[in-house]
Amino acid sequence: MASGSAAGGSTRHKSENPAISPEIIRFRVDRVNSRDVGCHRATVRESKTSTTSGSNPTSDNRDNLPYITSYPLHKYEPPSPSSSGDTVDLISSPTGSGFFSNPINFAVRRFSNKQNLSEVGIPISATMDQNHPPPQRKFSLAGILGRKKSSNLPELDDFHTTNNTTALYGKSLNKYTHDALPKMENYRDILDFNAAQRPTIDELHEEYFRRKSMAHPEDAPATNVVKFGWIEGCLVRCLLNIWGVMLFLRLSWMTAHAGIAHSMIIIVISTVVTTITTLSMSAVSTNGEIKGGGIYFMIARTIGPEWGGAVGIIFSFSNFGMAALNTVGFSESFISLLQTHGVKIVDGAQNDNRIISCLTIIILQSIIVIGMEWEAKAQMGLLVILLVAMIDFVVGAFMGPKGTEEVAKGWVGLSGPLFLENFGPGYKLSDGIQQDFFSIFSIFFPAVAGIQAGASISGDLKNPAEAIPKGTLLAIFITSGSYAAFSLLAGTGVLREASGIVDEVGNGTFTNCTGRQCQWGLYNDYQVMQLVSAFGPVIYAGCFAATLSSALSCMVSGAKTMQALCKDKVYPYLTKFGIGYGKTDDPYWSYAVGFLIAVIFILIADLNALAALISNMFMTVYALLNFSAFHASLVRPPSWRPTFRYYNTWICLIGAILCVVVMFMMSWAYALLSLGCAIALYCGVIYRKPELNWGTSTQAQTYSDALSALQTLTDQQDHVKNYRPQILCLSGFPSSRPALVDFANLITKKQSLLICGHIVKERQSTRVRKAMIKRGYDWLHERRIKAFYVLVDNVTFDEGTQALLQATGIGKLAPNIVLLGYKSNWQTCPKDELRDFFTTIHECFDNHMSMAILRVKEGLDCSHLVGSLSPDGMIKNDSQGSLGGYVNNGMELDATDPNESGSPQNHKEEEIQHENMFGKKGNKSADGVLGVYRGPDGTEVPKDIVENLSLFLTKQSKGTIDVWWLYDDGGLTLLLPYIVNQRKNWQQCKLRVFALANKKEQMEQEMKSMAILLAKFRIDYSDLTVIPDITRRTDTNAPGRVLFDSLIKDFRGDPDDSDNPETVIGESELFSMKEKTNRHLRLRELLLEHSQNSNLIVMTLPIPRKGNVSAPLYMAWLEMLTRDMPPFLLVRGNQASVLTFYS
Repeated sequence: MASGSAAGGSTRHKSENPAISPEIIRFRVDRVNSRDVGCHRATVRESKTSTTSGSNPTSDNRDNLPYITSYPLHKYEPPSPSSSGDTVDLISSPTGSGFFSNPINFAVRRFSNKQNLSEVGIPISATMDQNHPPPQRKFSLAGILGRKKSSNLPELDDFHTTNNTTALYGKSLNKYTHDALPKMENYRDILDFNAAQRPTIDELHEEYFRRKSMAHPEDAPATNVVKFGWIEGCLVRCLLNIWGVMLFLRLSWMTAHAGIAHSMIIIVISTVVTTITTLSMSAVSTNGEIKGGGIYFMIARTIGPEWGGAVGIIFSFSNFGMAALNTVGFSESFISLLQTHGVKIVDGAQNDNRIISCLTIIILQSIIVIGMEWEAKAQMGLLVILLVAMIDFVVGAFMGPKGTEEVAKGWVGLSGPLFLENFGPGYKLSDGIQQDFFSIFSIFFPAVAGIQAGASISGDLKNPAEAIPKGTLLAIFITSGSYAAFSLLAGTGVLREASGIVDEVGNGTFTNCTGRQCQWGLYNDYQVMQLVSAFGPVIYAGCFAATLSSALSCMVSGAKTMQALCKDKVYPYLTKFGIGYGKTDDPYWSYAVGFLIAVIFILIADLNALAALISNMFMTVYALLNFSAFHASLVRPPSWRPTFRYYNTWICLIGAILCVVVMFMMSWAYALLSLGCAIALYCGVIYRKPELNWGTSTQAQTYSDALSALQTLTDQQDHVKNYRPQILCLSGFPSSRPALVDFANLITKKQSLLICGHIVKERQSTRVRKAMIKRGYDWLHERRIKAFYVLVDNVTFDEGTQALLQATGIGKLAPNIVLLGYKSNWQTCPKDELRDFFTTIHECFDNHMSMAILRVKEGLDCSHLVGSLSPDGMIKNDSQGSLGGYVNNGMELDATDPNESGSPQNHKEEEIQHENMFGKKGNKSADGVLGVYRGPDGTEVPKDIVENLSLFLTKQSKGTIDVWWLYDDGGLTLLLPYIVNQRKNWQQCKLRVFALANKKEQMEQEMKSMAILLAKFRIDYSDLTVIPDITRRTDTNAPGRVLFDSLIKDFRGDPDDSDNPETVIGESELFSMKEKTNRHLRLRELLLEHSQNSNLIVMTLPIPRKGNVSAPLYMAWLEMLTRDMPPFLLVRGNQASVLTFYS
């Protein structure tokens, strides 16, 4: 090992201490990278094994030496033969073996973990031998993306100064293998900075696989993000959100109308709905890591961005509305407090409410903008005040009324008779609305809708999977119990109506409100809790705390949900609202939107109206959350493994149905409005089709449905009425023959199967194959063609065709027609290509496949126009008529996976490439000409080429489709043009049918029989012609005969004297096929007479009998039929019926 190998240079330092005995060192050298790859680790280590100066190392010493990996910085230049014999060129040695017998100083560059460079001079003797082959350094995707490596080569410091290799290799396994041990970082999202990348299969399998190296992310500064535990992050938020405005301002009112019994039922139903929803939410939240976005994130990642986007918008609006609801409740309580002191701002009613609410929401928004830490501290302080107020109410309830004034207002103390009196419902007119069970339920339900408070900030929780189930369920049980207890205390101790007149307490008339409007009691006084409490001002403080804390929590939840939605780019033009600022990633733009929405809701200033609307919006979200858990559990993809086990598939479904039913019972108008908004938002995402792939249960359902349908289809017996043309189109790379693919799509569009087959002769690497397949599907999607793209490589065209014929498709979903482009260069191409093309036709018939060959005047192959834009180094095959399409040019691909998202610049380049590859059309101009196409160099493509490329996409003016149904092939010759005629662009064309008569005398009878047959087949045609004289001989000097002779003259000879007898036409063959040849010459005359100006010609393809017809003679027949003709389709069925007149 010389300095070029070990130290990165050829500089040799003279020994400062010649007395030092030589040291034996064995190096493991990367033979691939040692010439040009930089030093990555410290490369040299001294060994204690010594030999006498000038002697060669012994084999025993060699076997006990440590292994050291070397990565030199520069290529080592060996010295000239006249130089000192102290060095040996190890790099030029194919085995990498050699040794130094004399001590030499080498400049050694060392890299530590901190990338600090140092140079030391070490007197050593180096040796390498074949018994210890060098390891190959691999570069992983992690290196390219700048992430951690899953496996490392040994560090210099890992080597002991002893020769104990057993102890050395037993120290750390992952340092001595390129295989990665299982660890969490390998399974993180590729965009996660903490993600590591396990070695790819290429890195482990390929010997000379290289990737670019990049800096490691250890140098990136760590972010200090504030995270919350399950108590402060979930439990406290849920408690404050559930203990909101309803607890202090509407619970007693609900008890007055619904009575104690119905109030308990309402609370129980609400608890059941929220509990089932929480169980579903817990199941979803524990099925993997949950990031920011809460319920939106769960639904979107479970059933897809379509419903997730709808939920995100509705949930954000409902949270902002809930914040407005609580703010309006705070203002009501504050106005009541002002009225006790005789103070008002404007009118002491709704206008005052609007003013106070707007000022309050501004203050709350300011607290939120300061940061999540301040918001969390404010929440804890408000919770303490709220708990003190609740205790104050309970204490006051058991203390009883403190005077006759309180009794006059309805607070008479806890009593059994009053409990019985208030036990039943007492629904009555309130605020102009006749209240009933469901109207009361709709007003109360927002009180318990706060179960999402913790989940909405899931991105700020330390462990969402633990915090969400534990904190939310505990909050539900605590709050449900408190609501039931407070309703029971209010119903047991406060009258429904009271006059408030102290003088009437003595005679008991204060309870009689007949004929007069009482201002006190459960019906009329929203401040009953303050009346019952031991110390009234504390209740006001508690009410303020409950409303403000809920409003604060809802504003944060709504903004966080909107931020997550906008980050996912589900809806266009909303990405700005997903930007986060600061260490807590505060979404200031979303805060601003939430503020505006809350102000709009506040201007309504009607608590009951807001509650009904918001209830339906929350119910919509909860219904979809339950459904997402049900759907994932029902489909059960392998990724559905929630750690929370206390849920049931059918209970989740019941929860979803229950939510929808309750929505309509509360208010059918609001229910329709909420569901209508959800469906509209869903359709918006469906229409836009965002490129988001989250592995959702709907994708799993699609796979499951497709598999089930395919198995069902396979079990069914074929029937002629269900026949569909399923086409294998041998197009090569799809963009190389767009007209051929467009014609195939014209037949199969929305009805049948289309597979584009691509045969490549050379072996393609996996990366090249993936790139080609991705680009192929991209092109098909750009053209809006529903098709599959199949690539086979490392085969001849004949072998590739056999592979596609035999292996393409699955079950009954397999091709039954092979569509080829006509080989227009058959006269000049290599004979092997002609033979392969001819053999392909035989292979199709051998496999009982139908056959179709398409020819257009200008040819189908346009790869010479788009070859430079082919994917990643793939260029057009030199053969003009080849169906192989593209072959690998040997250019190296980018090491990134083609399925990974690239930079925006890369996406822009890809879009430009798609536009240039004739995949994008401009608008029609005033004269009706198709829009501009541009070639690889950006120049405009000539109009005639454009028309040829878009031949089967252009709307056809009135013309004809001529069907020459020469022989009965099962009806395929008639079916395919009929299908084409049904397409929108070809509907103006008339269908003309031409048939052959067996005898001239029977022409009239056969015409009548053919007309009856076509009528039974329900084929709408404009004209029917029967040809009586197909066997008439052509003149020797006729143009057709002259053309035919010129076509075959270069192929005539003796097949026995040729290496390719299939490509030689013998005299005996010409004589035996004289009648068939004459028939085709006659057909050309008829075609020129009847169909030269048709829009499309479809004719039955003649079958070449094996061993009787050579390739050039058969191609000459086809050339006679198709040359200088309109678009021409030669079709041959497999002799099985594809048409029937039976019902």
